[in-house]
Amino acid sequence: MEIEIATIGGYEEVGRQMTAVRAGDDVVVFDMGLNLSQVLIHDNVETEQMHSLDLIDMGAIPDDRVMSDLEGDVKAIVPTHGHLDHIGAISKLAHRYDAPIVATPFTIELVRQQIEGENKFNVNNDLVKMSAGETMSIGERVELEFVNVTHSIIDAINPVLHTPEGAIVYGLDKRMDHTPVIGDPIDMKRFREIGREGEGVLAYIEDCTNAGRKGRTPSEAVARRHLRDVMTSIEDYDGGIVATTFSSHIARVTSLVEFAKDIGRQPVLLGRSMEKYSGTAERLGFVDFPDDVGMYGHRKSVDRTFKRIMNEGKENFLPIVTGHQGEPRAMLTRMGRGETPFELDDGDKVIFSARVIPEPTNEGQRYQSEKLLKMQGARIYDDIHVSGHLREEGHYTMLQALQPKHVVPAHQNLKGFSPYVDLAENQGYALGRDLHVTRNGNMIQLVD
Repeated sequence: MEIEIATIGGYEEVGRQMTAVRAGDDVVVFDMGLNLSQVLIHDNVETEQMHSLDLIDMGAIPDDRVMSDLEGDVKAIVPTHGHLDHIGAISKLAHRYDAPIVATPFTIELVRQQIEGENKFNVNNDLVKMSAGETMSIGERVELEFVNVTHSIIDAINPVLHTPEGAIVYGLDKRMDHTPVIGDPIDMKRFREIGREGEGVLAYIEDCTNAGRKGRTPSEAVARRHLRDVMTSIEDYDGGIVATTFSSHIARVTSLVEFAKDIGRQPVLLGRSMEKYSGTAERLGFVDFPDDVGMYGHRKSVDRTFKRIMNEGKENFLPIVTGHQGEPRAMLTRMGRGETPFELDDGDKVIFSARVIPEPTNEGQRYQSEKLLKMQGARIYDDIHVSGHLREEGHYTMLQALQPKHVVPAHQNLKGFSPYVDLAENQGYALGRDLHVTRNGNMIQLVD
C-alpha cells in the first residue's frame, strides 16, 4: 500500500497545525489549526468574519491547496485536542472535504462552538465522537485508533492510523503525566504494544516544542502543589488577589477554584474564553464546580461583577481572569490599563499560573501587561506552571516505546527542530534516510 504524508501546517512555526496521511486511496487529516500570533499582530481582527484565502495569505491558517496533490479521498478530519492551534481553522477549511470530523467529546463540543460562530462558510461536516481506547474503520484496510495522552487541556489523544505497512502515530501534543489532576494517565502501555504489533510503527510525527529542555516535564500535580503553596502564603493578605491561567486548562482552573475556597475567597471566572471552556467542561461532566462559582463572559456582566467585588471588598474574592499572555482585549490587560471597575492598589497580588508562549508577539504583549500592572502597584507571582509538552527524556521514552521506522519532527520552525534532530540522531536515525525535517506544503513518500 502506498503511504505518503503531506506536511501542510506547523512545520515552519508553532501553530496552524495540519497534516494529512494517505494510505492507498484513503486520506486522514490530522488537525486544522490557527496561528494566533499572526492574528494578534493585527488590530481588532475577527477571524469569523474573514475569508479563508485572506487568512491563508496572513499565515494564520494552513494553506491546504497541497491537498490537491494527494491522490485519494479524505475519509476523516481528526483534531487531537481543543486548543486553537489545532482546531481554529476547522470552520474555514473543513467544508472543502466530504468527511466527518472525529474527535473526543470535549474537543467535538469546542469544534461545534467554533463552527457555530463562523460567519463566512457553512460547515456541515458530521461531528463524530470517539473516546480514547476506541477505534474506527477508515476504508477497507485502515483503522483509526485514539490513544489517551495528557496535555494542558482535558480529553486529549494521539491518533494512530493502522495500515498494512505499519502504524502512523501522530504525536501532537502531550506530556508524560502519570498523576494528572483530571482524567487518566498517559497510556504508555498501549504505545508500547503498538510499537511491537504487526508491522510496528512505520512513522512517528512528533511535537518538538520542548525537545531542547533537559529532564522530564513535571506532572500537573507539581503545578498544583506549587499553586497551593503560593496561595496559602498570601492567605492573610487583606487586599486584592487576581489569578490568570490558560482558560482551556481546566485542571488548573479547578485547582484555582479549590484553593480560593481554602483561603476564604469567592472564586469568579471572568472572560469570554474562561466562561466557554469551564462552562463546557462542567456541562459535559468533566468537572463539578461549587454552585456559587460565577462564570461571566460578556463585558457588561464582567464589569458588573467587578463593581460587586469593589463594593463587597476585594479581600473576599479571587477573580480568575483571561490575559496570561497579555492579549490586548483580555480581562487582565484591561485591568492593567484601568479600563475596568476593579481598582488595583499598592501591594495587590497577581498570580500568573502560566508561562509566556516563547514567541515575539506574546512576549511583547506580556511584558507590556506586567509593566502596566506594576505601575499600579501590583506584585507579580510568575511561572506557576508546568508545560503540556514533552522534554528530552519524554522524547527518548516515546522513541523507545514506539521504535518507529521513520520520524517526522513537527510543531516548530527549523531552529526549533534542531534539538529534536540531535536527540533522534543519538538514537540511530539519520537525516535524509529515516529522519525527515520538512516544511509546510511538502510531501514525504514512505511507501511507493
